[in-house]
Amino acid sequence: MPAKPRLHSAEDDLAFMRSIVEGGGRPPMTLAICYLAGGLLYGLQCLFHVGQATGLIRWPDLANLVFVVGISATFLSILTWAILKDRKTGTSNRGPVATRTLNAAFSATGMANCAVIIVFGVGAYRDQDFAIWLYYAAIVFALQAAAWYMAWTLKRKGWMLATALGGWVTAVALGLLVREPFWYLGVCTVALFLLFALPGWILFRDARAAPKGA
Repeated sequence: MPAKPRLHSAEDDLAFMRSIVEGGGRPPMTLAICYLAGGLLYGLQCLFHVGQATGLIRWPDLANLVFVVGISATFLSILTWAILKDRKTGTSNRGPVATRTLNAAFSATGMANCAVIIVFGVGAYRDQDFAIWLYYAAIVFALQAAAWYMAWTLKRKGWMLATALGGWVTAVALGLLVREPFWYLGVCTVALFLLFALPGWILFRDARAAPKGA
């Protein structure tokens, strides 16, 4: 006699729907690389400037320019590779609703960051005040803090909340230290390694470990 089919309870249906909405999800490689490479490379650049401020590094102006341009060129090259890889696999367009919402939030934050850089860059050049340009980093960390807080509300992972709180504290600290170059660089260096590179490594690890169909 064939076994009777198991009837699904309301709890089963709710659990199934929740798995669709939340799920595990696979973070896009672009996001992971953006944080990991950006944190490491620009953290290294800040360390370089700390060395200049303390007199440990005394390079010719041309060498300084080549180093700074090389950092950005390397980052853009790595980011381009990650974007192409994501497009090939279609990762950013798949996965649970929570994961896709999270990806959209960070993409929107990136767009806002670009606007902030343009506004403060033009303002600093127009007013001939480099301190105005330094405020942009504070705004960037504030925007990142908001994005990570949203990530925490969706994923409920403790490290995401810690990153959000760290970003908020960093934003305030940088805003108050724009006239203190050494301390500004010190805070920025630590924040780039801890709040960009470290979360980037976690995302990169998850992106590589998750099944391709996630």
